[in-house]
Amino acid sequence: MTRETNPSTTVVFADLTGSTGVFEALGNSLATQAITTLTHWIGSVCIAHGGRVVKTLGDGVLAVFPDGSSAIHAVVELQRIHNQRLQEWPNNLRMRLQVGVASGEVIEVDGDCYGDAVNVASRLSDLSGADQIWATDTVISQVDDPGPGVRFLSLGAIQIRGKTEPRVVYRADWQEDSETVNLTAPAALEHLQPAKKKEAAIEFCWLDQRATFASTQMPVHLGRVEEAEFVVNDQRVSRLHVRVDWKNGGFVLTDLSSYGTWVRFQGSLSEVALRRGECLLHADGELALGAPFHDFTVPTVAFKLSSAPA
Repeated sequence: MTRETNPSTTVVFADLTGSTGVFEALGNSLATQAITTLTHWIGSVCIAHGGRVVKTLGDGVLAVFPDGSSAIHAVVELQRIHNQRLQEWPNNLRMRLQVGVASGEVIEVDGDCYGDAVNVASRLSDLSGADQIWATDTVISQVDDPGPGVRFLSLGAIQIRGKTEPRVVYRADWQEDSETVNLTAPAALEHLQPAKKKEAAIEFCWLDQRATFASTQMPVHLGRVEEAEFVVNDQRVSRLHVRVDWKNGGFVLTDLSSYGTWVRFQGSLSEVALRRGECLLHADGELALGAPFHDFTVPTVAFKLSSAPA
């Protein structure tokens, strides 16, 4: 048995989503070939940035890097090239990437990896969703220059399954604002242009109230008083309970309240607890104002991200 301990290793889990539809459309043989080609390409990009592929996991890849900076550069390149490539694929063949990155001690035994960083990276990949990169604060602290157009947006402290303490997590926003993206990509991709961006909007819903606000209308307040743009008339809700701003291409919620705000994203069992802190609203979800979600009487506001109506 070969055993090696690396005290500071960055782990990347890159998973493809939507493979079920590909198998239905292409059949087992062609779908397996397509997924294998993609995972091999993912591995080659990791290697080009100084990483090492530990193993492939069906429709995913586990790789390790000597530091967080090289890992972030690798996964940003993966997302950008793959996203451009998808623009010409039929909808039922589109497999999107979701990536988790974590740093820490890793134990390698007979070619496999174990440790806290491996578990956290895997969980972040599951939580992140299509086209996203989630990384721990330990990873982000190692990145001095993330590259053109890359921004790190805090998601706050997130409770990760199997961990006692929540982890501070960031989303690496890799979408460039420029009209063209300079990438090393196959020739067939060289003439692709990014899709035009639509104006973003956020919709809030509480009881029979519903309102949609465009990013250009920010900031928006949710609170108990009429001065709030979205009124939640409950005694546990502060006068101006939360503020939503448009920052760096995303909706950022800031808690202004006396008793706190809890955020729960769609499809996740984890909650983000805010006490005068902020959180990027990266997906649809719910807000519990003034008490946690387990209090069934708490006023709960649903929110949904979309493009603004014409």
